[in-house]
Amino acid sequence: MRAKGICYDTGFLRNGGSSREHFDPDLVKKELTIIRDDLHCNAVHITGGDPDRMELAARCAAALGLEIWFSPYPLELTTGQILGLLAECAERAERLRTQGAEVVFVTGAELSVMNRGFLEGDSTEERIGRLLGEPDRRPERVAAVGARLDAFLREAVAVVRERFQGKVTYSAIQFEGVDWDLFDFTTFDLIRSAETADRFRAAVRSLVAQSKPVAITGFGTATWRGAGDVAPRSMEILHTDDITGAPLRLNGEYERDEAGQAAYLSELLEIFDSEGVDSAFVFLFALYNLPHRPDGDPCDDLDRASLGVVKVLEDRHGDTYSDLPWEPKAAFTVIADHYRS
Repeated sequence: MRAKGICYDTGFLRNGGSSREHFDPDLVKKELTIIRDDLHCNAVHITGGDPDRMELAARCAAALGLEIWFSPYPLELTTGQILGLLAECAERAERLRTQGAEVVFVTGAELSVMNRGFLEGDSTEERIGRLLGEPDRRPERVAAVGARLDAFLREAVAVVRERFQGKVTYSAIQFEGVDWDLFDFTTFDLIRSAETADRFRAAVRSLVAQSKPVAITGFGTATWRGAGDVAPRSMEILHTDDITGAPLRLNGEYERDEAGQAAYLSELLEIFDSEGVDSAFVFLFALYNLPHRPDGDPCDDLDRASLGVVKVLEDRHGDTYSDLPWEPKAAFTVIADHYRS
């Protein structure tokens, strides 16, 4: 692979809540340095909903010589709000690019299910439920969503390219039917489950056979036994706040399985590498709102639902990095070994 990367969360914003309450520039710089030096990444997929935070992280990454995939991640926004966020972020990304950074702009991700205006429903769960419900009507609904998204992306790409002169892409779900002529990369959030495992490699090969370089974003799984079998839904073991989506506790007892998460990522990285994927970004480095709580009720160990490759600690620092509030999981070592080799 040309670009070996990981996703770095600056804070997913939803209805007033953030997945990263505190954002310390010194911590960001240290984490991005570790991503380069210890995970052996040469690229980073910077996501979030706050343009200031994203630009700060991107500047740190640029100073470290990392390729930056500048990726605003709208959640529960209207199409007008999405366009405003994309326009502001495109201007910031262009400033970085003109100052010498290697920058790819990502024009949103999974917009049709994560935001308003493409599917009926007041939440991601409702929208997916409506899309998948009534199987006889599913093709009709998929076609309608694709048409709405296509019209929006044409407008959005014009807004972005007016402000940003570098390469542009979009992180798609396969059913969205994106017109890739608009973009410089074909980019998918491509997640393997048990249901798709027998045809997953062939699907990757067919994507790579197309004319544009392929990037894979959004692949990963949570840290409980069996999570990889239901990987697109492996975070659904969480009880969350109905308004902000903030995680509260697990909905049952799940066996912690760092080795399973590591094996899953190792297998996908091997597939992407051997089949000729241009760029891959593991999802993700850390989720600060899902801390590891090894003592007490297992339902309070939110890290079991986390796709992070480090486990966030509360009220203490880790042992591997004594000045940082997390500890690497088994997946961290697997990624480092693969990217280094």
